[in-house]
Amino acid sequence: MYDVIVVGARCAGSPLAMLLARKGHRVLVLDRAAFPRDTVSTHYVQPSGLARLRRWGLLDRLAATGCPPITEAVWWFGDDLSVRGFAPPYEGVAMALAPRRTVLDALLVAAAREAGAEVRERCTVRSLLRDDTGRVVGVRYDSRGREHTARAAVVVGADGRNSLVARETGAETYHERPPLTVVYYAYWRGLPSARRHLNEVYLVGDKQIGVIPTHDDLCLVQAARPHAFYPTYRTDIEGHYHKAIAEAAPGLARELAGAQRVDRFRGTADLPNFYRTPYGPGWALVGDAGYHKDPLTGQGISDAWRDAELLAGAIDRAVTGAEEWQGALAGYERARNAASELMYEFTCEAAGFDLDPMTRQLVRVVAEHREDADRFFGMIAGSVPAEEFFAPDNLLAMLGRLPADALAEPTGTKGS
Repeated sequence: MYDVIVVGARCAGSPLAMLLARKGHRVLVLDRAAFPRDTVSTHYVQPSGLARLRRWGLLDRLAATGCPPITEAVWWFGDDLSVRGFAPPYEGVAMALAPRRTVLDALLVAAAREAGAEVRERCTVRSLLRDDTGRVVGVRYDSRGREHTARAAVVVGADGRNSLVARETGAETYHERPPLTVVYYAYWRGLPSARRHLNEVYLVGDKQIGVIPTHDDLCLVQAARPHAFYPTYRTDIEGHYHKAIAEAAPGLARELAGAQRVDRFRGTADLPNFYRTPYGPGWALVGDAGYHKDPLTGQGISDAWRDAELLAGAIDRAVTGAEEWQGALAGYERARNAASELMYEFTCEAAGFDLDPMTRQLVRVVAEHREDADRFFGMIAGSVPAEEFFAPDNLLAMLGRLPADALAEPTGTKGS
């Protein structure tokens, strides 16, 4: 009998298991993968996420893998309109990292094991076990062709946006938005060395292009289009990928012409935006299983770590009897939602290819004032509270810095 069973061992599951094991709980983690194994991802870890990793004693270990520190960001919004800067430090962390998931997930799995959690790979969870009252009390899973069961006081779904735990418990979905984008990306070697510490994003018309440096002297280059474009995109992924980059970022397209693509294209159109009620009798959800949004702003990994800390504390209080289950888990949901709601709305707007007029004017302000640009990136990174950045007084002050003759909306295509 375990205290907690965690379904899923990636960015939400392994940290949760590690934190609970460090608190003395008996934890079992099940994942169908054998690590290291890749997965579709933005790779991006915000400074706020890295600060948590440092608190857990893992940041130096990740940095030692050779992942280049990202210390500058540029977002392009059309012809010669760019926002350049970087977030203020978060708890002393003044960089971002974008590790390959083969590296990051294996590191997190190892940390969970080192903390005392039992991690079983190549195990596929098939269903949940319930008692006579309907409370979840364990899981049924397959391993090496044989069926097994395991029981626990709590079962946590850290199994992604298509979570089996969420599906079987009927977890309610709310604040839903439809998928906004379809995205494909590839890894490239041979891009200019200036990109080794730069995160660059192009938001031009109905195209989103992102460039992120990662392990092995590679850059991840992604090209997103509106979700309705998916049937067309998939007919010629490589052709439409290069066409989008050529139209939105011709300078980048020229760089890619002299670079080498490494490995195949990866991507998805399965990018819904939602919150789920993250708990019920004997079960809970964390990471993408409980809250998911478009990857444009690179929040997923950092959010998963934040929520793993919140949930670990709630489960610990409930299992030890320090707090009643309903109150502890309701507090977890409130804290998760409060920490994410403004970024959720901003991400959905930015990923919708249609910024409202006020947002467009704010873009012009942050493009012209480095201090505002740094605070903009700090809002995305977590070092500037979103509620502070979006406070009416702050927005009015920013708009007051806009020259009277700078009222036209950005248009055109950035070329370099």
